[in-house]
Amino acid sequence: MTTHNLWQEEFRNAIRNTKDLELFFEKKFPKLKDYPVFLPKSFAAKVKKLGESGPLWKQFLPDIKEKDAKGFADPIGDQENNTAPQLIHRYKNRALFTPTTICPVLCRYCFRKNELNQKLSLFKPELEKTIQYLEDHPEIEELIFTGGDPFILSDQQLSFYIEQFSKIKSLKYLRFHTRTPVIIPSRVTKNLIALLKKAKNKFNNVSLAIHTNHENEIDTEVKKALLKLKESGVMLLAQTVLLKGVNDSGPTLKTLFSKLIDLGVRPYYLHHPDQAKGTTHFYLELEEGRHIYSQLRDHLPGWAIPSYIIDIPGGEGKVSAFNPETYQFSGNLINRKGEIVKHLTE
Repeated sequence: MTTHNLWQEEFRNAIRNTKDLELFFEKKFPKLKDYPVFLPKSFAAKVKKLGESGPLWKQFLPDIKEKDAKGFADPIGDQENNTAPQLIHRYKNRALFTPTTICPVLCRYCFRKNELNQKLSLFKPELEKTIQYLEDHPEIEELIFTGGDPFILSDQQLSFYIEQFSKIKSLKYLRFHTRTPVIIPSRVTKNLIALLKKAKNKFNNVSLAIHTNHENEIDTEVKKALLKLKESGVMLLAQTVLLKGVNDSGPTLKTLFSKLIDLGVRPYYLHHPDQAKGTTHFYLELEEGRHIYSQLRDHLPGWAIPSYIIDIPGGEGKVSAFNPETYQFSGNLINRKGEIVKHLTE
């Protein structure tokens, strides 16, 4: 088997149901009909090795707490900002593009876990209409591939989209948000590197935001994948979600971010967890998050500290989660228009 096909084989052979999950882990798990199972066996072995108390178990294995009805089906208002097929235009100068609902793994804390398994218009492909919208809105300078996970697309699909969007003169920047290099590092092939280099020649800037939450996710295979991505010359960023019981401490985050910067990946976003239905057991209060984030300033270079952000429910968008005046949270946030809005909770 060639390395080009290895990642696709890993994807095809992933654990896809509770029965196979229980056989692999030799343990019973709750059957959650609303939240399916998908876990590549190579990554499942890493989860198993670290055990139930490890930082991966809680992130990727079903938990009865997911049945909690609290939270929002669409916590950040994706559907309210779905302005054209597969586009979310929330900020004036950039838009999200959702080419797939498929991921390399199903994260139990995912803010889109209630959307990805539904046949929503948000994910319905009508490329001509998508391109027309982008051409009619030249203020959109950056297109951000999200999903799902864009790196689950084949090289041919990615190449096609890159070529089509490169024809839109107003698009200057391209960004990919992905968890795949961490979950299936074999996805980072010579062909993918060549594709990213090609994209870099067609846009003013191409960046890649890699989703990782804990240092234990970055083993030798992942390190090699990240170093290969560095060879492409694209800007490597990282985004992390602050999760209760997983990485909710200053030293844990410091270790993760230090490991990333040593690999040439700049921490970009630290997300306060969104209040998605089925994820409330990962949620921590904003005051606690502010205390944790403040610890990073004494232990990392300024350029290595990510922006700590929170999404205001209802489609208001991301705003700073850190307040230099107080750790306490009044319940209000300032949106992008400078207006004071109440932060909704369930």
